Amino acid sequence: MGVHESQSRLWENQVARSRAFWRFFEPKWRAAFSEQTAALSSEALYREINAVRPTLIRVDSDEVTYNLHILLRFDLERRLFSGELAVADLPAAWSELSQSLLGRAPSCHREGVLQDVHWSGGAFGYFPSYTLGNMMAAQLWYRAQAALPGLESDFESGNFARLLGWLRKEVHGRGRRYTLPQLVERVTGAPLSPAPLLRYLSERYLPLAS
Repeated sequence: MGVHESQSRLWENQVARSRAFWRFFEPKWRAAFSEQTAALSSEALYREINAVRPTLIRVDSDEVTYNLHILLRFDLERRLFSGELAVADLPAAWSELSQSLLGRAPSCHREGVLQDVHWSGGAFGYFPSYTLGNMMAAQLWYRAQAALPGLESDFESGNFARLLGWLRKEVHGRGRRYTLPQLVERVTGAPLSPAPLLRYLSERYLPLAS
């Protein structure tokens, strides 16, 4: 599932949060919301799209803090299955870890332990696939940029065909012949690593901190 998640995360984050994408999409967005966006500059729009604001809700979180939400859930899952944590104590443990990782604690279960459908549906162990997907997406992104010079120019003109074609050839067309680590190494020439993700986050977000 990490491979599956890498594809959605790559398009959602590396592509759709980029300056190049918004140079293409901004006129369309402003046409749809002309009154609401009249006073918003292009730079302010880009910064808002990539704003880092810790939130209690995983699906509303920014790229920088998203994986902290996954760490929270994975830690609690491990403690549940080891017997260290009782189900009845899960809400309190969630609140404590949320405060520690995100600097905020939920005011109700809707903001905390009951916000996801995964556990109620029996999908224990799924959450790490999001972080694996983020790692793989970043590693694929840098490989795609090396293989396809001029991707940003493509995006600025609304052309996403080259990237999609590359992904179809290198990732989608391989099906389930390889495990995630095997696939990453075959496509990128390097083992799966958090380094590309950390590099990507640094390159995108550190300039916005000034």
